[in-house]
Amino acid sequence: MQTRQLGRTDLHITSIGFGAWAIGGEWRFGWGPQDDADSIAAIRQAVARGMNWIDTAPAYGLGHSEEVVARALADIPRRERPYVFTKCTLVWGDDRVVRHDVSGPSIRREVEHSLRRLQVETIDLYQMHWPRWAAQAEPSPGSVAEAWETLADLQRQGKVRHIGVSNFTVDDLKTAGAIAPVASLQPPYSMLRRAIESEILPYCAEHGIGVIVYSPMLSGLLTGAMTRERVANLPAGDWRRNNKEYQEPQLSANLALVEVLKTIGAPHGRSAGEVAIAWTLRHPAVTAAIVGGRSASQVDGVVGAADFRLSDAELARIEEALPRA
Repeated sequence: MQTRQLGRTDLHITSIGFGAWAIGGEWRFGWGPQDDADSIAAIRQAVARGMNWIDTAPAYGLGHSEEVVARALADIPRRERPYVFTKCTLVWGDDRVVRHDVSGPSIRREVEHSLRRLQVETIDLYQMHWPRWAAQAEPSPGSVAEAWETLADLQRQGKVRHIGVSNFTVDDLKTAGAIAPVASLQPPYSMLRRAIESEILPYCAEHGIGVIVYSPMLSGLLTGAMTRERVANLPAGDWRRNNKEYQEPQLSANLALVEVLKTIGAPHGRSAGEVAIAWTLRHPAVTAAIVGGRSASQVDGVVGAADFRLSDAELARIEEALPRA
């Protein structure tokens, strides 16, 4: 699997990496019940198929995702282990309610917890999960500047190798960049969610900021495995039940798009999901894409996207098929 340099760092990462959101199990923004044995098998299959990085976060399952990642990597020789990326700024207490905190003391506590759960001495990429969080009505303690100064200090201390951000605007990137270089940005991006194309991607390209996109298959909707029946039967704890893209009228239009993706992928032996991922990787500012997997078979169903390139004619066909607002 080919690699790409992440921004101006010394990390050369595969164009797809394993996303560990869904394997966290049940929490406010979880994907429903998940078997840890399946999660571990999925991670090990991702590594075996060539992915050289894993993206997780403390909030995914309230620490559980990081713990599962550590268990999956425990038996892999250190020299063969993938890079491990995680995040900060979403915290919780005994009440298990997730809150947003960008204050320095909170982030320093978070990094120690993540190092312990992941069973590593250094985190390869440490990312601010959110600069602000719409799910929280009250103001967050701290500020983006305070948080970024803290991450820069953790990098100097050697607790983290590189520091990046997630869900940042251009103004947020400018605020952080004035304090210390931003290695990477992690934004949402898919053919159904293209807002970053106008300002954010050009800014990152101009300033040497690596871009790792998440939800390239729109949280499973573009995989080709999602059906109207499956959507109707999503577990009660699956956050996607409240996503407008999984509801009418968008659902029917999106499923029609998936049929087009299937016909494009079929002659190449690629799934609709692999077409959707390859579409995000076509953009020159995008370094890599996060692909989730809840089982080894799901990993096998998307790994081909890493080296798949869409032709100009296929890209035009996708553009014509995209639902119009």
